[in-house]
Amino acid sequence: MFWITGLCNSLAFGAILFLLAAGFSLIFGLMRVANLTHGAFFMLGGYIATSTIAAGFGISILAAAAVCGILGVVVQQLVVKRLQGRELAQVLATLGLSFVIADQCLLIWSGDPISLAAPSVMQGAIRAGHFAFPIYRLFLIGTALAFAVGLWMLVERTTLGAKIRAAVDDRAMAQASGIPVSRLFAMVFGLGSALAGIGGALAAPIMSVYPGLDTEMLPLALLVVILGGIGSLAGALIGSVVIGLIYTFGQILLPDLAFVILFLPMVIVLAIRPQGILGRFTA
Repeated sequence: MFWITGLCNSLAFGAILFLLAAGFSLIFGLMRVANLTHGAFFMLGGYIATSTIAAGFGISILAAAAVCGILGVVVQQLVVKRLQGRELAQVLATLGLSFVIADQCLLIWSGDPISLAAPSVMQGAIRAGHFAFPIYRLFLIGTALAFAVGLWMLVERTTLGAKIRAAVDDRAMAQASGIPVSRLFAMVFGLGSALAGIGGALAAPIMSVYPGLDTEMLPLALLVVILGGIGSLAGALIGSVVIGLIYTFGQILLPDLAFVILFLPMVIVLAIRPQGILGRFTA
């Protein structure tokens, strides 16, 4: 019973991590930008959802995606684009913006944790023999899988995806062949930011939203990307499951060593296979 319940919780947490890490992986894989505002977008998405929940759960998710996606495009156009080729400046700029977003969230929503109830149809649990599986956590797992399939099809089976892969493989050649790389960058940055917002909104019913959530989730997203491989959607999915399992069972079984066993896989992967489990764009 303990292991089955823990597995369900781990997969649900891994689903949230995937939504956060997939966008980060796409942005870094395409643009070579370590977007440190990603954790702030995750937290902002959760706050937006709590403020718009009266309009319905689906509307609150769309609102979180829209606000974070638009803000991501603004950040890319006004900050990241102007610092193109200056990686350290981009890291410092996005880090500073994450502090600004976090402070504005604190100003608007105060410092108290805000919880969000799951939709009534997703409350309760599904029972199978002696086991009970919370419906909302199963919904999170299914949603993450749906996004994984959708993103894979976008990258591998569409013209837009072909342009993204071309820009990843050879940016200069893609520009020379007429691909609007600058517009593509803005689109991918907005998509990644929207995914982070969706992740934060979907996480609100089980994690609540509170100041500091951004700094808690961003390192986990980095772990997922390092384990799975930069730019790999399949790697992000595998890395999310692995980190979700380690994080959940580590907190329960070895709380004093939780961070040791969490970061140890990253060290091992970096030492043995620096490119990650699946490398880059092998989704």
